[in-house]
Amino acid sequence: MLQTWRWFGPDDPVTLEQAAQAGAVGIVTALHHRNQGDVWSEEEIAKRRGEIERAGLAWPVVESIGVGEEIKTRSGAFRQKIDNYKQSIRNAARAGVKTFCYNFMAITDWTRTNLDWRLPNGGTALRFDAADYAAYDLFVLKREDAEADYAPEQIEAAKARFAAMTRESVEALERALIDWLPARDFAYDRASFRRALAGYKDVGVETMRDNLIAFVGEITATAEEEGVRLAIHPDDPAFPIFGLPRVFSTAEDVRKLFAAVPSPACGITLCAGSFGSNPRNDLVAMAREFGPRVHFVHLRNVRREPDGSFFEAEHLGGDVDLIALVAELMNEEKRRRAEGRADAEIPMRPDHGHLLGDDRMKRMNPGYSFIGRLKGLAELRGVMQTVEAFRAGRVG
Repeated sequence: MLQTWRWFGPDDPVTLEQAAQAGAVGIVTALHHRNQGDVWSEEEIAKRRGEIERAGLAWPVVESIGVGEEIKTRSGAFRQKIDNYKQSIRNAARAGVKTFCYNFMAITDWTRTNLDWRLPNGGTALRFDAADYAAYDLFVLKREDAEADYAPEQIEAAKARFAAMTRESVEALERALIDWLPARDFAYDRASFRRALAGYKDVGVETMRDNLIAFVGEITATAEEEGVRLAIHPDDPAFPIFGLPRVFSTAEDVRKLFAAVPSPACGITLCAGSFGSNPRNDLVAMAREFGPRVHFVHLRNVRREPDGSFFEAEHLGGDVDLIALVAELMNEEKRRRAEGRADAEIPMRPDHGHLLGDDRMKRMNPGYSFIGRLKGLAELRGVMQTVEAFRAGRVG
């Protein structure tokens, strides 16, 4: 598997040099300062590519050209935004990028309630706490008709959790939920978040799915013309939040998209942590079923709890069997080589590492520390080398 590293551009506190020191050979990045629906210019793409290549690295994956809310709801200037999106794919493809990761999550992108949750070893992790989330949704945001989304026992748990919160803890929870995300150049406050939610009032799951299929159909045609691959990222968490429609959370969602857009250029980012947050998903089975259309992989792990909470676990220590998953993905690579596919090597990256060691004293994007991802990549590299050794008969 092609070992890559997410980099948020020149302002990322983790440098390209450090990515190379971690053993990555490719960089996954985007033009984050041009991600509000404008066309990525050839000049800006060339500048970013030059920065990466001067560090001795390649740029195989874009993550992500942002999909604006107008595209997701097919409202406002969505037609121009889609045309811009297709031109950005063309420009980046002609600069050598082969894979394009993107998502179709309404408003929120990935969502956690705590960005610095203390682990027993003194490090910290990202966490989604179901009671904290419900307390915010019901009693702080006071979303219209939110009670209908919760069982009575969940409402009682949220009520008790909210009663124990201080003003400071409510503010910290709100910051984690709605006004922070790496590489996003704007933030929501409570009022603007409510307005954004209102834009989805008449967009149900099937409408959202229709909008996804229409969009993916268009950009897949562009990807085919340019000889590149698209890799849609799952919802994170992979279940509904804030009453918003979720259309890419389960294996059945993948099947529906693939049936509607059968082109091999239309594929997925198999994010083990995002899909893994939903206990319905069997990641190894999904890798086996969808293997030919897995174009990018995020390898991270989560530990789920009975109430729907989860936290980012050790890469090899959560509910997803990453050893079996890596082995299955390497089986897929072997099949591709036998078929003579040019994209036989699947790009992967370690994702959402813990905050460890002296990184805790530095500015880091939550989930994207240096030491935590270095540790994760080293562990995953060990798994890959072990799988190779078994195949070669060197161990057994």
